Amino acid sequence: MDAFPAGFEENNGLRSAFIRGLALKQCDPSSILSLGASSPPNAVPKTLIRYWHDPFDIPVDVQACLDSWEPLRDDGFDFHMFDDASAAAYIEEGYGSRECEAFTRCRHPAMRSDYLRLCFVQAEGGLYVDADDVLLGDGWKTVFQGGSLKVHPLCYDIPSGGMAPTSDIWRTDLPTDGRIFYVNNNPIAAPAGHPVLRLALGRATDRLLGGDPRPEIQSTTGPGNLTAALAAHARALILVGEPLDFELLRHWDAVAETRWDLSYRADARNWRNMDA
Repeated sequence: MDAFPAGFEENNGLRSAFIRGLALKQCDPSSILSLGASSPPNAVPKTLIRYWHDPFDIPVDVQACLDSWEPLRDDGFDFHMFDDASAAAYIEEGYGSRECEAFTRCRHPAMRSDYLRLCFVQAEGGLYVDADDVLLGDGWKTVFQGGSLKVHPLCYDIPSGGMAPTSDIWRTDLPTDGRIFYVNNNPIAAPAGHPVLRLALGRATDRLLGGDPRPEIQSTTGPGNLTAALAAHARALILVGEPLDFELLRHWDAVAETRWDLSYRADARNWRNMDA
């Protein structure tokens, strides 16, 4: 691990290279570091967690996305729909003053959603999906096989200014120059108490309480935060020869898709517009 010294996860280039390496290891079943090889004793509970900041003003098109998951009730799922007020109450009841203060410093509903999902899945386990995701079929069942943390890897292609096809991530011949490899914080499926989520929650809390009045969302509470926590945890396991207790989802695109043509994306409810 000489190429990835302690603290490497805070370097964007090293973190990207490390995540790329994890994806390739998962493609190699002979690797002693095969992802998902070690599962904690607790299964991922059939709990679905979503978030919309204002329960009295859910856009019709967003509600249609939420409704697409209703068939999971017939499969025994518990549904938890959070908003700004109920999320604050949940964190106050289950966490301490630092987490409560950190939540108040999340300056956009998307950040509060980021923070709440870490708090809830860390404490109780389950499957978090964004409110603009649409369920496509019964492929979700694979997410609940085994008890490991499951997250979705992504690749941003800098020259094109867009996301690379998910299938490219698993290509051993894919050039890495000009590409950023990371894991998304949607979806997150995990049993309660997974150490990656504990690390991610702690890192987000520290950053939110660090004094920056306008913290950047991706690195503070979003995918960058979760990727850093995952990378640090994976390095620690590799150094002691332990199998990895998480899995990168290869076929999430067949389980759910994000709807990009929603009305709220044109206004301040879209985090991409929050500093406009």
